[in-house]
Amino acid sequence: MRKERLIVPILAALAIVWMVGQLLSSVLFERSLRQALEDLEARGEWRVSRVERSQGWLSSQGRLLLSPLLGRPWQLELTYRARHGILSTDVEGTFLPRLDSALQQAVGEVTATSAPRWKGRYHTLSGHSELQLALAPFIIQQSGRELEVRGGRLRLEGVFGDWRLRVRMDQLALTDGAAQLTLGPLLLESRYTYIEDAHHFAQRDHLHVDALSLHYPAYDVKLAPLDIHSYMVLDESELRLTGELIMGDVMVPTEAPDTALLNGHIAMELSRLNADAIRQAIRRLRQEAAWGDASLPMAEGLLSRLEPDLLQILSDSPRLDVITVDVDSPLLGLRVDADGALFFDARKLDQLNVTLLDKQEERARWLERLDGDFIWHDAPTVVALWLGLPLGTRELQFDVIRGKWRVNGRPMPDLWSQ
Repeated sequence: MRKERLIVPILAALAIVWMVGQLLSSVLFERSLRQALEDLEARGEWRVSRVERSQGWLSSQGRLLLSPLLGRPWQLELTYRARHGILSTDVEGTFLPRLDSALQQAVGEVTATSAPRWKGRYHTLSGHSELQLALAPFIIQQSGRELEVRGGRLRLEGVFGDWRLRVRMDQLALTDGAAQLTLGPLLLESRYTYIEDAHHFAQRDHLHVDALSLHYPAYDVKLAPLDIHSYMVLDESELRLTGELIMGDVMVPTEAPDTALLNGHIAMELSRLNADAIRQAIRRLRQEAAWGDASLPMAEGLLSRLEPDLLQILSDSPRLDVITVDVDSPLLGLRVDADGALFFDARKLDQLNVTLLDKQEERARWLERLDGDFIWHDAPTVVALWLGLPLGTRELQFDVIRGKWRVNGRPMPDLWSQ
């Protein structure tokens, strides 16, 4: 009898625990989603809005709109429906790109075999989230040109402050009359780490393309493989961007089926971009986006208002390091082994005008701020002759002085007018 009396309290306690768990799961999911959207906006590239939201104990649903921070050439509409559990929340939905009338007219007709759908899971206790998307094949046609995307898959996972992205595309084919560019399969892997409001962040990306081919009626060009690495860091003092391009053999089968036209790799780093000025420029852009007309790509006079921040970004004298250029051409018998650096003179920045860069005189003022030097090691004899240097010259020293090029102490000859 005593055991039977305990059944009702036990069931009631279990029901309370279940309800509390469901409520906690719903609240934590909502908080995690809101934090993720705020983190996305903090990068200064996107505007995110929640146009619909319905939060419940057992399920939640809503609709999100993502668009570029300035203007609305396109929007990405995402719908979601979340089913809350005590330990995890399962989410699924659709995404639909929406183009403005001008871009729709430029892109043309889009045909897809099915609407893109995505699914994911949020783990209540750890805060870890996963999202997967399968992209069905689709075709874009416009004025005789055709872009065919033969399907792909996307996976996004992580927690606050650390997200990983993996995108695999089966193949992309761009056809324009008799010419065709084929790319893929390709794989993009990215990791983004940050602190609150993206005050500091780091992003590492790697794009691997198995094969790239360009077909013309007269000849074909093939490249396999192609790798692009990039690393971007915003710390307390500067923004640094490092990039590396690695090319496999570039082949022209119709001309030399067994010999590569070229292969090699190039690595560069851009540094000393003022971090505080970048953060201020991002804040101003977000403010302009909030005040401006959503239908305009850029508010009138925006560049003038941004100019002080843009110039301040250059205040620490940015530096471009060409870490290495190692490119070999077995077909031509040439090899480039070079390195060097280029510097920007940041003194008296108030003499520069960003809004007048479309004028030749203003571009000349900016070029005068460039100084640097590059060395081509073991340069081929034919290059020395081409530059008007003695036959035995094996090392080429390129100097940039106030935007003017010199080679081995001599003014650079005008090669393009010859």
